[in-house]
Amino acid sequence: MQISKKQIEQVNDRIRALRQADSFYGKKLEAAGIDSITSAEDFEKLPFSEKSDLRDAYPLGLMTAPESDIVRIHSSSGTTGLPVIIPYTAKDVDDWGIMFRRCYETAGITNMDRIQITPGYGLWTAGIGFQNGAEKLGAMVIPMGPGNTDKQLQMMQDLQSTVICATSSYALLLAEEIQKRGIRDKIRLKKGVIGSERWGAKMRESIKNTLGIELYDIYGLTEIYGPGIGINCKYDTGMHYWDDYIYLEIIDPVTGKVLPDGEMGEIVITTLVKEGAPLIRYRTHDLSRIIPGDCPCGSRFPRIDVIMGRTDDMMKIKGVNVFPSQIEEILREFSELSSEYQIRISHLEGKDTMRIYVETTGSVDFAELSRRIAERVKSKIGFTPLVKVVEIGVLPRSEKKTKRVIDERYD
Repeated sequence: MQISKKQIEQVNDRIRALRQADSFYGKKLEAAGIDSITSAEDFEKLPFSEKSDLRDAYPLGLMTAPESDIVRIHSSSGTTGLPVIIPYTAKDVDDWGIMFRRCYETAGITNMDRIQITPGYGLWTAGIGFQNGAEKLGAMVIPMGPGNTDKQLQMMQDLQSTVICATSSYALLLAEEIQKRGIRDKIRLKKGVIGSERWGAKMRESIKNTLGIELYDIYGLTEIYGPGIGINCKYDTGMHYWDDYIYLEIIDPVTGKVLPDGEMGEIVITTLVKEGAPLIRYRTHDLSRIIPGDCPCGSRFPRIDVIMGRTDDMMKIKGVNVFPSQIEEILREFSELSSEYQIRISHLEGKDTMRIYVETTGSVDFAELSRRIAERVKSKIGFTPLVKVVEIGVLPRSEKKTKRVIDERYD
């Protein structure tokens, strides 16, 4: 997807605003002697921006519009280092709502749906983003926020919610509770809009089959508005993203070189019309690819594949680079297992050790299953992990995001 003439004009407008505001990226552009671009080649020479740049700009160094125009701030949900503070103008909030409304419409959700929102409100962009889009759509919003599962299920039944918005971890927890309590016939859910963490096919199938609903993957990050910049349609052939608001590239995470459509790499995003804190060539560290060709749904908006993981997810164990998604792919081959797993890495007696915890029913031979999984990991990845099989429900469930990889080597 090469940048268009109109997108170049929009980037130039943002370059002028950034330089005028003397924000961190404005200073980068000034140092590089860049005040405009004229071609795709010029665009690819623009410097990247990184999360560390945004942290260095704390608290309001990203603010590019006049303070009198700033109506809201949001902050990233990261737990390490200084938070990233993103200022929004009224137009930014409105644009974000328009994109989110498109997401709901792409998922076939209408103003006659009742949308139960379980992600958090406050500095995090999730809850209020889901709500803003639903109100733009004209749907009935049930703004529950996170936690209090008893209350969630009561409202879901009493108000006959038709759409659930959640992290995949919480959607799974709700699905398991509905099954456990035997209230599936009292639930009227038809669709789930799921975001904020990568989730595998096994987890998707578990939620989908337990609740009997259609699932939609929503994409976004606080630095780029929040959730709502992309979603899959009913054909499930990738996530459409809104290229009138963002320009998306896929780069080689090591060399920084732009990759052709279809090749897997790191997502880099430029905001084309954002006022409060525009970002140019922001490295998300999310791994995906641009899907070439047209979608059967007929949408003109381009698509990216599901998020395969993050460049910073990579674990180095016994000299081997391993991604959690690789372990997940192997575990999918075992029908006896639930979708939940946990990886613990430790350093014992001078050696790195990987322990994989998995769940299954009590009807299988735990020791034999453990041996087969360990052998499969060895044949695929090259070393033998310790595999611990536990009963379904033993591994932690989360109302937010589930921590699947715990590296104890540096504790």
